[in-house]
Amino acid sequence: MLELVRKFGWRSISIVHGLGGITLFGSRLAFETLAPPYRLRRLIDDVYNTGVLSLAIVCASGTAVGLVLGLQGYNTLVRFGAERSMGAVVGLSLVRELGPVLTALLVTGRAGSAVAAEIGAMVATEQLDGLRMMAVDPIDFVTQPKAFALFVSMPLLSALFIVSGLFGGYLVGVGLLGIDAGTYVSSLENNIDFRNDVLGSVLKSVVFGALVGLISTWRGFTAAPNSEGVSRATTGAVVQASVATLMVDYVITALWGVGV
Repeated sequence: MLELVRKFGWRSISIVHGLGGITLFGSRLAFETLAPPYRLRRLIDDVYNTGVLSLAIVCASGTAVGLVLGLQGYNTLVRFGAERSMGAVVGLSLVRELGPVLTALLVTGRAGSAVAAEIGAMVATEQLDGLRMMAVDPIDFVTQPKAFALFVSMPLLSALFIVSGLFGGYLVGVGLLGIDAGTYVSSLENNIDFRNDVLGSVLKSVVFGALVGLISTWRGFTAAPNSEGVSRATTGAVVQASVATLMVDYVITALWGVGV
């Protein structure tokens, strides 16, 4: 029993210590983002690496999700004679939930893991220590542009995912199942509200971008200086960012539904 209590206490202390560390790290990132000098060149490079290079997987996945939603939505709605509402079903599913959440998970797996691995490798090869020796803050020079690039890219990628999903649903509904194109588009326009649906989607994507950027850079920055540490940091970044995304998604959905 004493051993169980000791392990529980040690685990609790470790969790609190980790939360405190990532909170301090996040405050440093926020400060470096607002304070000059602004490293626009590094930011542009990181936006390209995290955002532009994720376009293919985001658009392809969005189209595939839209195709599946179109088929499943039609098969369900036709039972109730409501197949004319297929546009609304596809649009609301993508805008409210699937767009921001699946985009965050995809970006976490492709860009977040790469960011954590890159920073972890810099820790293992003592490049960050070299920057400190030259009086250069590694948080400002290395981690802040990468975290901010993920923060900026996530809403844009989420919008592209949603557009691709709507296109996929249109292909299935209109091209394959024979639904009238005007009916599909009008159902989509009449049932998606800007304040309740679109703004909520934008809020989620912005928060998810901040979470993925923070967790990915934190895991890489605190990686053990060896190959095993880099591997653990990369895996931990994907797992923790994915779980945090799903948990925060529930919180935002609950609070947004109550607030509006």
